[in-house]
Amino acid sequence: MSAGAHLPETGSVEVVPPADAAEIVEEVAHADIATPQLLIALDLDGTVLLEDESLSPGVVAAVRHARDAGHEVMVATGRSWASTRGILRVLELAPEYVVCSNGAVVLRRVDADDLEYERAHIETFDPTAVLRLLREHLPKANYLVELPDGNRLFTDHLEDWNLVQARRVTFDELAQSEVSRVVVVSPGHDEAAFARLIEQVGLNQVSYAIGWSAWLDIAPQGVDKGTALELVRQWLGIEPADVLVMGDGRNDVGMFQWALEKGGRAVAMAQGPQEVRDAAGEITASVQDGGVAAVLRELGATVHGPRAVVE
Repeated sequence: MSAGAHLPETGSVEVVPPADAAEIVEEVAHADIATPQLLIALDLDGTVLLEDESLSPGVVAAVRHARDAGHEVMVATGRSWASTRGILRVLELAPEYVVCSNGAVVLRRVDADDLEYERAHIETFDPTAVLRLLREHLPKANYLVELPDGNRLFTDHLEDWNLVQARRVTFDELAQSEVSRVVVVSPGHDEAAFARLIEQVGLNQVSYAIGWSAWLDIAPQGVDKGTALELVRQWLGIEPADVLVMGDGRNDVGMFQWALEKGGRAVAMAQGPQEVRDAAGEITASVQDGGVAAVLRELGATVHGPRAVVE
């Protein structure tokens, strides 16, 4: 018997240059982590931004990594567009859509270089009843409303408010037209006492979320970040389960529920309130420790390019 006759028959072997071999190895290494195109929605304050408004460690590079991998990265924030635009520039991000005002406003990109956006969807409500009810219980609070065109009216200056496109008015002037959002801040209350008071007040016919330091955000009934993101998902033609949202506050619970109901991922920051962490499917590191970057760096490249937009 000749040497090697006991061995099974093999296929042909093609010898390739080392450079080509390296490319093949890289393709094989990444093949098992390829994913569908994801719609990734990031909260800003407490998720991307620290309390002093500096960026969470590594977030810019991680956002770039996710975008280069083919994913659609956007923000979903309680902030107005006037307070959001500059942050997008620092993040080096110009997404096709931006969700502002806790879902009451969705903006569509017009020019990426100039970060020019137009209002694609706006939800409004009559604030008269809720303002009068809150004034009875919180006569010394600071009040602000956002109008459908993005301009804002406020009763008293507050250092934490960005008052670009804002004008000071009397309390009665706040309720003279439909609004997209009402913000109430009561410096005399701690967060726990404020939460108990708002629960006792009984806000009906609106959606609301309590934030840090006795901060109340009020939106039209049934409106939150999740309802706005569902519109964006449909417009982009992204599959229901291919969503990833990240946040740290009570106003993020709605988008957590939306993502999980769709079969997607909802990730809470480690420093968020317990009820927020309980509402999420996963918990990442705190904003101080770069929690967003840690999640985004793990994402693989997309199986295919961006989907066609659904008109």
